[in-house]
Amino acid sequence: MRQIDVHKLADAARFNRFHALILFWCAIIIIFDGYDLAVAGIALPSIMKQMGVTATSAGFMVSSALFGMMFGAIFLGTVADRIGRRRAIAICILLFSAFTATAGFTSDPVTFSITRFLAGLGIGGVMPNVVAQMTEYSPRKLRGTLVTLMFSGYSVGGMLAALLGKGLIESYGWQSVFLAAGLPVLLIPLVLRSLPESMPYLIRTGQTDALQSVVSRLVPSHRAQAGDVFTLAADDKAGSAPIRRLFQDGRGFSTVMFWVAFFMCLFMVYALSSWLTKLMAGAGYSLGSALTFVLVLNFGAMIGAIGGGWLADRLPIKYVLIGMYSLAAVSITLLGYPMPSAALFVVVGLAGASTIGTQIVTYAYAGQFYPMAVRGTGIGWASGVGRSGAILAPIVIGVLVGMSLPLQQNFMAIAIPAVIAVLAVSLIDNRRSASAEVGIGVAPAPVAAVKEA
Repeated sequence: MRQIDVHKLADAARFNRFHALILFWCAIIIIFDGYDLAVAGIALPSIMKQMGVTATSAGFMVSSALFGMMFGAIFLGTVADRIGRRRAIAICILLFSAFTATAGFTSDPVTFSITRFLAGLGIGGVMPNVVAQMTEYSPRKLRGTLVTLMFSGYSVGGMLAALLGKGLIESYGWQSVFLAAGLPVLLIPLVLRSLPESMPYLIRTGQTDALQSVVSRLVPSHRAQAGDVFTLAADDKAGSAPIRRLFQDGRGFSTVMFWVAFFMCLFMVYALSSWLTKLMAGAGYSLGSALTFVLVLNFGAMIGAIGGGWLADRLPIKYVLIGMYSLAAVSITLLGYPMPSAALFVVVGLAGASTIGTQIVTYAYAGQFYPMAVRGTGIGWASGVGRSGAILAPIVIGVLVGMSLPLQQNFMAIAIPAVIAVLAVSLIDNRRSASAEVGIGVAPAPVAAVKEA
């Protein structure tokens, strides 16, 4: 009888069509997720004008989705370890598509906020699940690259929202960009059929045939034998209290530091996503020009995410993140000072690379840090706690905008969290990482995945 460790098997696998399929679907889901999130910031000036709301009230309206994202990330990230990741992802797509589209039918701040809260449950819930999915099935040597490449779809979604916003809002009103968000509902049957289920879930529920099929696609050279038993390393076996496991084996302090880093990073991301258009418009740029800054921000984010993932597969991911957060502090501060247009576009791109791009690399770091069986829970709680930063950001910056402070002070307020994030990431203990026993970027020998008994 052979005991096959599915985690080590996945670590040692070579990239193939199966991995490409998972990457494709996870990226598509994140593109739509990014669109649904960015669309509120894109339409914010038009919504404020039509509904007659103040900057402070608009901040609360934007934060309603982020408040939903906090609960969605915690609940749907955790529940996926119990009901299966495919079902959890399908539920998230239904939530964020249906209720973002519904927001396009609203005409008052309260109803708009309620629909955005419900959409936020899906937007927040899908992120930890697709990160866990991509992390679980990626070969170790390519894990950082594949996770960040997949998550760069978030920036593509933001750019798509900005591109559509420039034409649709002026021609058909702000409602049109929300109604377009309902289309991903059509993808749910394809997602359920195409995405593989989580391997720990298949083992726990005794779905041996389904697991054998997944393994044969994951490692085409693998040959099934009678009596094969699929197992997980001790750290990858889910216990009765997976949330408690985030604080076991010396991971407690590092878990809190992840939460601090997520809080600070998401504060910066949503401060820029929600208010960059309005701040630039207030600085004298036209709506079209202000939306161009959103395009540049998200293009920079995509470059930052892919570049950060590439670096993380070659250098310690912890130090890559420290460098990216430091760049965020500098670039965001510079946004408040006058400079030539070409230089301003470069700085906006760097700000996107070091905030949205850094968020994506931080997700990848959390995915590598926690054992497979509680990976969704670990990422979900980090993302969920971090959402409190995302919730506060539009409100805090909205209050500052309402106070008519100098532009420099607004951007300095967005940059301060980057300094705190540098400190938090510096204090994460890599010795407690699930990847520590093999080392970042080093694939275990394939033979280690199979033991004869």
